[in-house]
Amino acid sequence: MPLPPRWLRRLVLAPGVVLLAVTVVTTVPVWVLLALVASPFVPGHLRPLRVLWLAAVYLIWDAAALLALFVLWVAAGFGWRVRSPAFQRAHYVLAGWFLRVLFWQSRWTLRLRIDVVGTDPDTALPGRPELVLCRHAGPGDSFILIHALVNWFRREPRIVLKDSLQWDPAIDVLLNRLPTRFLAPGPDGKGSVTEQIGHLATGLDDDDAFVIFPEGGNFTPKRRVRAIARLRSRGLERMARRAERMRHVLAPQPGGLLAALDAAPDAGVIFVAHTGLDRLLTVADVWRELPMDKRIVMRFWSVPPEDVPTGRQERIDWLFDWWGRIDEWIAANRQNAA
Repeated sequence: MPLPPRWLRRLVLAPGVVLLAVTVVTTVPVWVLLALVASPFVPGHLRPLRVLWLAAVYLIWDAAALLALFVLWVAAGFGWRVRSPAFQRAHYVLAGWFLRVLFWQSRWTLRLRIDVVGTDPDTALPGRPELVLCRHAGPGDSFILIHALVNWFRREPRIVLKDSLQWDPAIDVLLNRLPTRFLAPGPDGKGSVTEQIGHLATGLDDDDAFVIFPEGGNFTPKRRVRAIARLRSRGLERMARRAERMRHVLAPQPGGLLAALDAAPDAGVIFVAHTGLDRLLTVADVWRELPMDKRIVMRFWSVPPEDVPTGRQERIDWLFDWWGRIDEWIAANRQNAA
């Protein structure tokens, strides 16, 4: 389904979410009663009630974020100063606060735990911009990464995302006020994907983190096969063979990294691996796993700017080397996450 124009999202979708949240809050006893009645007929421990709670919390979270963003918009002179440094910082602080609330609820409702098993010492140090490259697998992994960057490492992320995420009104409003690129499939009149990524990575400052998911989408076995076939169709047999040896990740697409490195030559590079949500490939998988009771294991590796290769092919090989290392790390740590 095509994304509605921005004016429709602002005038219809956003107010609709707030109105729906108010309706849910005022009728919550009815929904709880229905969920409790249905629970004995559905496998799992109070699964309908948990799903109802999660949906209600996320809806109220979205509506509260929209109201807070509206207050910031008014305070910024009805949007006039919304991109000034002070209000940009205010938006990052707001995002961090709402992400903390979201993950507090996730820990309580889903019994979800996030453990970092290793982080290079300079990953969190201020003083230089960072390009953050993360594998993509499982529901909500992008939320987890941004939560880590904002709340643990005190970074201000610039993010490359799919344009379909703008269906969520709070994400739509917040990230369209911050340095972000929503990428649509096919030509969109804003330049090529690599041009947009290069433009977003230009002018990074000391506490910025440019976030990109080189695989281009969540890992699934079918996408892995298609990614390998795509490499072969382009005559990249050596890269296809390397991708075949990686069992838990998709072949990375180097164009975005190359554009970002050209635009931010003084930036360090952080590679991020995680495992724990890998097996949740479909809505049915998520439903079956509720309550999740999951341990998500993360690892951060930091590469200083002077250790980043300079040649184009050397950078592509370097990216594949790192993705192979991430694949090996996932294989070794999947059993520690459950």
